[in-house]
Amino acid sequence: MRPFLYYTALLLLGFAWYHVGQRLLRKGYRDEKGELTPGLAGPAGLLMAAAVACFLFFFMLRALVRGEVPCVGKGCAGQLYTLAASPGDYWANVLFLLWCVLALGYAVYVTLRIWFRA
Repeated sequence: MRPFLYYTALLLLGFAWYHVGQRLLRKGYRDEKGELTPGLAGPAGLLMAAAVACFLFFFMLRALVRGEVPCVGKGCAGQLYTLAASPGDYWANVLFLLWCVLALGYAVYVTLRIWFRA
């Protein structure tokens, strides 16, 4: 039951994140007050989100190639999940890394689309 709730929460959060970005993209160049439509991140936030997304993407690729991933959570720090010994926990951590990469990448995409509108 716990994995079902975990994956459902990831999907619902991803769906909400997607709709927030789409709502910002549907807005015009300026909002109701006449001010420029802000992106999901400012300049420093954009650089930080891009850097963290690249780091997590590398970390995820490394986990896929090596077949082992350290636990991502706080409660299991220092624990190493391998594909052979515990495939459920391994794929849960890899999926969480993928979700973080996609969420941060989408934030960067929406912000850049808003900034470079014609």
